[in-house]
Amino acid sequence: MSKSLVPTKVQLVTLDENAAGQRVDNYLLSRLKGVPKSRVYRIIRKGEVRVNGKRVKPEYKLCEGDSLRIPPLRFRQAEALPEITPQLRELLQKSILFQDEDILLINKPAGLAVHRGSSVTINLIDALRSIYPQEYLELVHRLDKGTSGCILLARNARSLKKLQNDFRSRTTRKRYHALVHGRWPESLRQVSAGLQRHDNRQNEAKVSVSKDGKEALTHFHVLEAYGNFSLLSAEPVTGRTHQIRVHAGFAGHPICGDEKYSSAAQRKALAAIGVKRLCLHAAELSFRHPGSDELLAFKADYDENFVNAIDRLSAIAAKTA
Repeated sequence: MSKSLVPTKVQLVTLDENAAGQRVDNYLLSRLKGVPKSRVYRIIRKGEVRVNGKRVKPEYKLCEGDSLRIPPLRFRQAEALPEITPQLRELLQKSILFQDEDILLINKPAGLAVHRGSSVTINLIDALRSIYPQEYLELVHRLDKGTSGCILLARNARSLKKLQNDFRSRTTRKRYHALVHGRWPESLRQVSAGLQRHDNRQNEAKVSVSKDGKEALTHFHVLEAYGNFSLLSAEPVTGRTHQIRVHAGFAGHPICGDEKYSSAAQRKALAAIGVKRLCLHAAELSFRHPGSDELLAFKADYDENFVNAIDRLSAIAAKTA
């Protein structure tokens, strides 16, 4: 059943601090859900959007206190936030590692996508917006659906901008733990290989090593060895899509349970002993608080499935030693 077209009246919006610094086109695209992107740019170009009574270009940076005129529009009604189960609500509330007026840090459960997609309805950002319905809440960075661990959200636009700049300038520090196939050589401390992204028709990413790809560097360190498996610390210096997963596979040691970059035979063997999740965990995150500039460092515990994977591989290794 198609969504109905909803007409609007002229809107005059006085912008607050959360809009300050945003481009007018990006502000409108985030606010006018259901309006085609081409339509948003058309109303800006034709002068139907005005700031303080004047025409503006798409790249105009909004200021706190600006008066923004949004013309009447007809658009498809945006979908309501999906309802979350009491179990997911409780899990997320128990997964909070830190929160204040500026930030929210979560130990993300494995298997929960961070945002909506073509085949995703229940996701982290929508679930948190259901828990905090009147709040500004935006993802600072991303984690893959199968990855668990530290993920940071901003509670105001000032914090979002500051933290995203810090992530881009690599002044934050992220450390992951990965359970991989094979004995990782102690001497292999880093993988430097360019990465190229290829999206399929469903906009799902697949990444490969390529000399024409974007520069990518990951530091690795062996934490434990379990027979023919290794537990690694992985620290990405760059922040490319699937970087740790692809670099581990490129080194000949794909991450356990990786549906994109390990073989079907490897996954089948692990599933037989009860290991079915992507064994990648964002274990540590350090960054400067966007308000106080204090250096903060957090650790996220493994979930039960990750602990079980280590225990089972450790027990098998002990039997075959």
